[in-house]
Amino acid sequence: MRGRRITALAVYESRLRWRIPRELPRKVAGQRIVHVGRRGKYLLLGLESGTLLLHLGMSGNLRVVPAATARLPHDHFDLLLDSGLVLRFNDPRRFGSLLYTSGDPSEHPLLERLGPEPLSAAFDADYLYRITRGRRIAIKQLLMNSRVVVGVGNIYASEALFRARLRPGRAARSLTRAAAVRLVRAVRAVLRQAISAGGTTLRDYLGADGAPGYFRQRLYVYERRGKPCRRCATPVRAMTQGQRSTYYCPTCQK
Repeated sequence: MRGRRITALAVYESRLRWRIPRELPRKVAGQRIVHVGRRGKYLLLGLESGTLLLHLGMSGNLRVVPAATARLPHDHFDLLLDSGLVLRFNDPRRFGSLLYTSGDPSEHPLLERLGPEPLSAAFDADYLYRITRGRRIAIKQLLMNSRVVVGVGNIYASEALFRARLRPGRAARSLTRAAAVRLVRAVRAVLRQAISAGGTTLRDYLGADGAPGYFRQRLYVYERRGKPCRRCATPVRAMTQGQRSTYYCPTCQK
C-alpha cells in the first residue's frame, strides 16, 4: 500500500464501533499513503495530510483484492487504490473502527494513554519494576492493562507468567527486580514465537495470508486445565481473573 494513492473510500455500512465520519471519503480521496504502521491494536495509514486509524475489533479482517471482486456479507468499506486493488474490511460484529486525524496520531485520544510496545526498548525490567511498585492488582491483570503495556492479551499473559515461573494471582507490588527481568524476557519470547508461528488460532481466525496460526500447538498452560504440566507433570489449574480464564501450574509458578 505504501506509495499508492487512494482513489476513493466506499462506505457500505458506517455504523461500526464508532460511526465512520460522513466527510471521511472526501478527506482521503486523492491522498497518497506515505507510510503504514501500528500502535497497539490500531493500524495507522499515514497519508499526506493526516492518518487513518483502523481497528479490527474482535472479528474484523482486512483483505487486499481486485476492485471487481464481489463483496461478501459484512463487508463494510473499501479503500480503493490507484493500483486497481482494494483494501476491504469485513466485520460481522461491527466492533471495528475507521477514524481519521489530521494531527499527530500519538496524541489521538485512543492512542495517547497507551503503554509501551512489549518488543520495544521502553518495555524493560526497570520500567516493569517501577510501574508495579505499590500496586496490589494481580500481576496478570496488570500485564493485560494496555496503559501499562500493549499487546499482551489473555493467552500470552498466561504463557509468559508460566515461563517466568510467576503465579498469575501474585500481587504486582511483590515482584522483585529479578522477577521483573524474567517476566520481560518471557513476554518478549512468547510474543516473538507466536508471531513466527502465525499467531494463536481461535475459532475462525485466519492470518492475512489465509492461514491459521499454529502457536496453540506450543501452549504450556492455556486451556490445558487438568492436563499434566509440560515441565513437571502436575495437573494444570484454572481460575477466573477479571472475568477471564487463567491457567497456571501450582508447582512451577510461585
